[in-house]
Amino acid sequence: MFDYEMLRVIWWALLGILLIGFAVTDGFDLGLGASFRFLGRTDLERRTLIACFEPVWEGNQVWLLLGGGAVFAAWPLLYAASFSGLYPAMFLLLVALILRPVGFGFRNHLADERWRNSWDWALTIAGAVPALLFGVAFGNLFLGIPFHFDPLQRTLYTGGFFNLLQPFALLAGVVSLSMMLLHGTTYAAMKVGEPMAGRARTAVMFAAGVFLASFVCAHFWVRSALPGYQIASAIDHAGDSNPLSKIVTVVAGAWMDNFNHWPWMWAAPLTAIVAAAGTVLATLTRRPTVAFLLSALTSAGTILTAGFALFPFLLPSSSEPNQSLTVWDASSSAATLRIMLWAAIIFVPLILLYTTWVFRVLRGQITLENLTDQHGTH
Repeated sequence: MFDYEMLRVIWWALLGILLIGFAVTDGFDLGLGASFRFLGRTDLERRTLIACFEPVWEGNQVWLLLGGGAVFAAWPLLYAASFSGLYPAMFLLLVALILRPVGFGFRNHLADERWRNSWDWALTIAGAVPALLFGVAFGNLFLGIPFHFDPLQRTLYTGGFFNLLQPFALLAGVVSLSMMLLHGTTYAAMKVGEPMAGRARTAVMFAAGVFLASFVCAHFWVRSALPGYQIASAIDHAGDSNPLSKIVTVVAGAWMDNFNHWPWMWAAPLTAIVAAAGTVLATLTRRPTVAFLLSALTSAGTILTAGFALFPFLLPSSSEPNQSLTVWDASSSAATLRIMLWAAIIFVPLILLYTTWVFRVLRGQITLENLTDQHGTH
């Protein structure tokens, strides 16, 4: 059906689709979770905002699990190198993600104001930290991760957690956080009534401004000053996976090579910028559904921009560039990729249908009056 080279490209594309699915669905959960403490000024207002994303967050997180599973099965070397070397960052991410359901479960157990306020801050952290860390992780891909293989081809990581917090990586974290805040606040403006919707519209303007400024700044940083990676030797796109058989050079501005070779890739960053600006316009003209769809398009354009720039690299190595992991030398066998492709063809559409059905069932606004009628004032 497909040769080995094409299967590798397909699974690289599917990994991108899963990341976009996560950013579009769970992204608004994280963004609204990071901002609801500020959008709601009373306990009732905050409970109304929580009611927007508490019923859907768990289903939306399926996309993250699918992405992790795809990396494990399709790119085992990438899974081993990233999950072992970046364990402290992964642990912090998991703690933040686990804190979210704990916060949902415990927040309303007591009516005490200090109790609920503490859990509100916990939910805010549970939204903001993952949104920031996902961007920091992508930023470090552009910088390169300090890892290499020993003679037995075991992964050795030579950095530490704080080595990941370099200026460009933090800028990428700001891009990610503001992107998800934009998505979350547009969702709130569409889903809840006043006065929270009005505050959410104001937050949309702030998030869009930060996103556009940081995204454009990151572009010029990558274009002019950031060293990029190039494969300087011949590589067999359909050969066995062996990350030790190539030569990689590090050249300033090399991350822009794909955009220069394939100009159609410029559609991705342009889509992110235009969609973010369109989100602001749709919010100002009180078209919340359009604004939400445009913010989703902003997320898709941003992730595609990073993916197009990095291709074919999956995990560049800053300590041993020649041992960087790429699409061509870090995948599972052709038979594994082919079997998994059939599974993806079956299950990804089912998940899309399920997600669509859930949003259809839960359509409509949630107002203060709705929550008061159902649960009273406590």
